[in-house]
Amino acid sequence: MIDVNSANTGEILKALKKDKDAVFAQLVAAHHTALLALARTIIGADDCEEVVQEAWISAYRGIDGFEGRSALRTWLTRIVINQARARMRKGGREFNLDLPAEEFQAYPGRFSEEGEWSSPPREWGYDSPEDLLQERNLLDCLHKHMDGLPANQRVALELRDLQGLELDEICNMLEVSASNARVLLHRARTQLFNMVDHYQETGEC
Repeated sequence: MIDVNSANTGEILKALKKDKDAVFAQLVAAHHTALLALARTIIGADDCEEVVQEAWISAYRGIDGFEGRSALRTWLTRIVINQARARMRKGGREFNLDLPAEEFQAYPGRFSEEGEWSSPPREWGYDSPEDLLQERNLLDCLHKHMDGLPANQRVALELRDLQGLELDEICNMLEVSASNARVLLHRARTQLFNMVDHYQETGEC
């Protein structure tokens, strides 16, 4: 049996032709959690599970026609985004990933032009129960502010900073230019840094 976590797209497609159900079940196990997190950033917690289930059904039906011109993860991500968009349109909402590629430097020198850290943030140490409680409060505040970001910024942040994907891969998944992806990341990170600075100064979310 093939290991879908280490195999390339071509190898997975060959394995699917031999045993579609078993290999597809492996794909679900390998990618479901990440796709669920992605869907949540777009559609919210209430509908993300159903959106991803619909995406898996669509992927299963369409995978025989998938030619492998993009990475399998990229193809699955696009299906999830399209399903989420369709759900949002039914509710009278829109999700737009594109935006004018305007540049700004709210935190000069903190990020490179590629969207990488120029200098990573320092690690925080926790020496007491009070410190650990403060950490949990800060995490709750971070989640609250992330939920308040525009959906396109949340998606870029989820894929780059939480799932650790490369910028080029994210651009292929979202079908946006590198400059737009960098702007989305910069705006999202700036909002979160503003929140962290405010929290550290005031102790309030």
